[in-house]
Amino acid sequence: MTKFSRASGFALAVALLFFVGFAAMRVVMAAAQQPSLDPASFARPTSIPYPGRVAPTPAQAALGAKLFGDTRLSADGKFSCSSCHDPELSFTDGVARGTGIAGEKLPRHTPTLWNLAWAETLFWDGRAPSLEVQAKGPIEHPKEMGQPIEQGAAKLAADPEMAALFRAAFPEEPEVTPATIVSALADYERTLVSPPTRFDRFIAGDASALSPSEQNGFKLFTGAGHCVSCHSGWAFTDRAYHDIGLPTTDRGRGAVIGLPAVDHAFKTPTLRELAWTAPYMHDGSLATLEDVVRHYEAGGIDRPSRSPDLPRGFAPSDEERGDLVAFLLSLSSERPPRHDPSIGFAGAPPAAPEPVSSSQVSQKDKAFLPRAVRIKRGETLRILNDDTRPHNVRVFDPRLTFDSGLQEPGDTASVTFRDGGTFEVFCGIHPSMKLTVTVE
Repeated sequence: MTKFSRASGFALAVALLFFVGFAAMRVVMAAAQQPSLDPASFARPTSIPYPGRVAPTPAQAALGAKLFGDTRLSADGKFSCSSCHDPELSFTDGVARGTGIAGEKLPRHTPTLWNLAWAETLFWDGRAPSLEVQAKGPIEHPKEMGQPIEQGAAKLAADPEMAALFRAAFPEEPEVTPATIVSALADYERTLVSPPTRFDRFIAGDASALSPSEQNGFKLFTGAGHCVSCHSGWAFTDRAYHDIGLPTTDRGRGAVIGLPAVDHAFKTPTLRELAWTAPYMHDGSLATLEDVVRHYEAGGIDRPSRSPDLPRGFAPSDEERGDLVAFLLSLSSERPPRHDPSIGFAGAPPAAPEPVSSSQVSQKDKAFLPRAVRIKRGETLRILNDDTRPHNVRVFDPRLTFDSGLQEPGDTASVTFRDGGTFEVFCGIHPSMKLTVTVE
């Protein structure tokens, strides 16, 4: 071998080694960026959030539970909240699409109510910004319970026993009013926390809590299946809106925020207790968990609004598909779960992030970075979409209304804050993305 050929061979070997090493490093980095690989990301929370208020009293939550089953909130006196959200059916109705007071099939599947205390927006399309607003919706919807809430309040106020319960629950506002009705209902719904399962023992360190099949399913869930891209966190939902390729004319989130790019997008449902909440999807069109997995294997309808977070080319074997379904079932109780009001949290809520003095913010992995900033009055905040998915920057405040429209990867949204105080910025597509802006 000549000197030149030996040198060339050595250079080629070094180049190959560098390439292989670089590729391996990219794999390791990609794995490191997967929040699903951190067991703490699946740990159950230590407190229930009560936005803008103190925790409700037991009397308020108990009143809400009573109202939840009260048919006087419907026009014909036959329907209650529990008619569709049956506690015996894990707060669903067990059918693809339920029937309301009008006798017609409702347009969407009845979702479970587990763990809604952590939801930023409610309903499949996110049109309600709070549980209080959500509670009023079905009562007044002409196809569901069909009654102005004021009429329901009058019926309840005429009942001395019920009036006494309201006085005890709301001594500072002792009247039966629409506001106290929805407050009590929301207080009760915030107590609907799904119970711990074998998966929680596994995450806490008990490796024997899941079978080898279930553990392999968990690896597929967080790995090749990319399920964790949307079903993340302890409740297994990013609480965001995705078009998953189902055949539908329902515009979903796109109609609510006016963005065709998120047409046919619906909220990611929790996977907790899903063994008891069939059928599945926003339209109840998939009967079994195997049907759900096969839908994601096929990929659904490929259209411009299809979520970039969905898996592509996922082709599990029959055994792997079974493992994945087995893991999903480990997120459910062994028997139909019942609401247990004793499940509570004594811990303090997570501390708010300390604001950083910066007029530049990035969006990465469905999060604002940093999550809290401090700027001067009149200063412009620039928010760069440094993510792989589109976003929609929003501010809804009496002092400022801002809507960026569709913010594609690489785009910058600029927001000028002319008033002092604290503002909340969020993403209309991924509402759990929150940015606190303190304007000095």
